[in-house]
Amino acid sequence: MLSFSLTAPAAPAVHDAERVADVLILGGGPAGLTAGLYAARNGLDAVLLERGLPGGQMAGSEAIENCPGCIEGSGAAIGARMRDQAVRFGLRIVTTQVERLQLQGDLKRAESAAGVVRARTAIIALGAQPRHLGVPGEARFFGRGVSTCATCDGPFYRDKVVAVVGGGDAAVQEATFLTRFARTVIVVHRRERFRAEQILQQRLLEHSSVHTRMQHAVDEILGDEQVLGIRLRNLVTGTQEELAVDGVFVFIGFLPNTDLVRDQVVLDEAGSIQTDGQMRTNVPGVYAVGDIRAGAMRQIVTSAADGAIAAITATHDLAAAAVTG
Repeated sequence: MLSFSLTAPAAPAVHDAERVADVLILGGGPAGLTAGLYAARNGLDAVLLERGLPGGQMAGSEAIENCPGCIEGSGAAIGARMRDQAVRFGLRIVTTQVERLQLQGDLKRAESAAGVVRARTAIIALGAQPRHLGVPGEARFFGRGVSTCATCDGPFYRDKVVAVVGGGDAAVQEATFLTRFARTVIVVHRRERFRAEQILQQRLLEHSSVHTRMQHAVDEILGDEQVLGIRLRNLVTGTQEELAVDGVFVFIGFLPNTDLVRDQVVLDEAGSIQTDGQMRTNVPGVYAVGDIRAGAMRQIVTSAADGAIAAITATHDLAAAAVTG
């Protein structure tokens, strides 16, 4: 039975294992929090499980300027506002690490240190992690000169020098985008040629501000309080050089966080969850949203849209099941 109350008590520390929710949401980024907001406002009993700070990857950004309607600020601050808004309408949030997940059957089940959560539907919003270089300085300067999102952070580098690491479609497209702002864009790639589509390469290389370092690797990101440069290694000769840059953008792929669902839903070749336009997966009552979904744009606004669509779809599916049941 659906619950149509728009109010709820404060989020419990441990979920009541005897309670069967309408919607289980896994992940507290923009997609998951928006799904929770829409589900709660639609009168569903919704519980969200998140292991860390609200906001997901967004929480690691010092400043966000492209979230429509959001008060500009840090990703952590915007994530907290999203959380508070959803909780105000009745979303229950439990901070915990999910250890096991069962999506088959009429009831979906998540097991964690906080207890067992059972629900009639599940929205997977576990996100994806950018692949990292794994070099000294990368983690230290992440959010302070190291970025994995040109659309998010490019405007902060107007008239500055930036390095882009990678040679696939994403790297070349993001490097092209950065030419709108940066004075100089240095593209560093391990191979002799880019792997990106030819037309994307042409668009990039037509810009006089673009310089390339092919067959080079970044050995270290240099700086003090913020990024000041990179140490490169020529993969042919082994020689090293240091380049002064104000920012480093890393685009060497993403790793969808699908370990919990890998053998339960259909994935594409990249390991992302395949859905239809209403965010349904191949498993009845299971939806996927945000960066974990195949074809995701990896933007706050598109992730939020995914979450809204999934919650509305789940509402309709639950209502239809209640009628036929």
